[in-house]
Amino acid sequence: MIDYRIEVGSAHAHRFVVTLRIPQPQAQQRLSLPVWIPGSYLVREFARHLSPLTAQQGQHTLEVQQVDKSSWVVDCTGRGALTVTCEVYAFDTSVRAAFLDSRRGFFNGTSVFLKAEGFEDQPHRLKIAGLPKGWGVATGLPPVKVNALGLGDYQAPDYDSLVDHPVELGTFWRGSFTAKGVVHEFVVSGASTDLDGPRLLADTQRICEAQIAFWHGRRKPAFGRYVFLLNAVDEGYGGLEHRNSTALICNRRDLPRTGRPVNTDAYQTLLGLISHEYFHTWNVKRLKPAEFAPYDYTQENYTQMLWFFEGFTSYYDDQFLLRTGLIDAKTYLRLLAKTINQVQATPGRHSYSVAQASFDAWTRYYRPDENTANATVSYYTKGSLVGLCLDLSLRQCPVDGKRQPSLDGVMQRLWQLQRPIQEADIAQALQDEATGGPPASAGARSWADLLHNWVHGTDELPLKALLSAAGVTWVSKPAALAQRLGVRLSDAGGGLKVQAVMRHSVAESAGLSASDELIALDGWRLRKSDDLALWHNEQKAQALLICRDQSMLTLDLPALASASSRPKGASGDIIALALTENTDAITAQRRHQWLKS
Repeated sequence: MIDYRIEVGSAHAHRFVVTLRIPQPQAQQRLSLPVWIPGSYLVREFARHLSPLTAQQGQHTLEVQQVDKSSWVVDCTGRGALTVTCEVYAFDTSVRAAFLDSRRGFFNGTSVFLKAEGFEDQPHRLKIAGLPKGWGVATGLPPVKVNALGLGDYQAPDYDSLVDHPVELGTFWRGSFTAKGVVHEFVVSGASTDLDGPRLLADTQRICEAQIAFWHGRRKPAFGRYVFLLNAVDEGYGGLEHRNSTALICNRRDLPRTGRPVNTDAYQTLLGLISHEYFHTWNVKRLKPAEFAPYDYTQENYTQMLWFFEGFTSYYDDQFLLRTGLIDAKTYLRLLAKTINQVQATPGRHSYSVAQASFDAWTRYYRPDENTANATVSYYTKGSLVGLCLDLSLRQCPVDGKRQPSLDGVMQRLWQLQRPIQEADIAQALQDEATGGPPASAGARSWADLLHNWVHGTDELPLKALLSAAGVTWVSKPAALAQRLGVRLSDAGGGLKVQAVMRHSVAESAGLSASDELIALDGWRLRKSDDLALWHNEQKAQALLICRDQSMLTLDLPALASASSRPKGASGDIIALALTENTDAITAQRRHQWLKS
């Protein structure tokens, strides 16, 4: 048994004290700390927050030699258990690392627990102690012996499981519900006292019950308990999935409050986040890419399939809000149009496939800069649109008995494999779902080719045609002036500044660069985006005065009305979606099956 103890060293200094005990260490015991956390694809170098390690064996103090950025070796010359102690600086307010102050504590195991190499597959026990008076513990880790507040001992079957259970510490709101026989706890830290907990629990329960039924039918899932850990802050949004829990962060004002009207759009966004992270309980935590079996915590773990594991999860998160009645069809189409517009506003989609974007998540998606929109495409948003296109394409296939082919069937076929998957497995599941299973008839559509084209190609997805066949009307209208010029602007701080310039755009041809401040257009002062629209003339070239590095420059802004100067990268249109009126019976039935409308 590998033992860990974690306690608050100094809340004001944001430091945990972590102790590792190895009963029978190797002669040259190697220790390491992960450099990344699964679900967030960036090398984060957690070891930079560790104090120097100290080691003892009995009464003897041992030398600890660091061998690389996140690995150490202890020379264990004597007999007896090895005890290693360090402090961990914890002041990361995200869901990815560790945090500690006088009000709250939180940690992921990848940030605080050294791995005892050679003993990874043994049971790992954790004692949580030494917390401020009144603080409680919330975690999905199985308890061994804990008090009413959760302080005490927890146990995991191995190191992977230990670090896949985040822990929330402090005083927090706690509620629970049962979905399909599984107890779900919901913990909220930082909420106002008038939090409408019953509504939050009831809405989350509907999502959980629908998703368990999606994956398991009437059967009970393998996990017997699930924990939502939500940190409510003034400004923040995000989530990170784990095997039987998720860590979430949201704006405090977006939570439902008793006796007060809810901010509908913001609350729907929160429910979408809950739906997304819960869907990951299956899609990436259990049904995972072959490259993640097992995880290598020492370096990047490359895969070209995040378009599936993140993108398809993004497709289903709002789908489950629709299926459970938490949103209606019109709202769902509005959310879908928002995703389409996000992809359309990304010139990088013309040169970078969603498979490439998945592979390069480590260097592009998680390291955004002013050129990101030109250099890649989001595997979340475009991946979700690939899922949409496949779903709508399958729903055009002939009904096999009472079964209508759909993406739901593909996901369930993949789940039944009960092993890590590759892209070829997805292609085969598509083929089988469309044809009712092998052997495929002669001349049948090649779903492998279709999948390859949409995932590895850069051509536009056939969204408009597929949506039309599903009884949805595609409405285009001119985008805002900045988007048509191909520039992203910010007027925060009292000036109108360029954040990014799109490839092949009017702004690029004029010579604009990120960080430029727009001063005047044809002699008229520019202070905010509305001023630009006020003085811009689409029919003629104009003189644009800018400030770059404290130097004034005058640029020629081409006429937007000229066909040769229209943006070729980002779309100059905004898309809206609406239910088509007076559709034929087949289309109406197809739409009803998809949107339940």
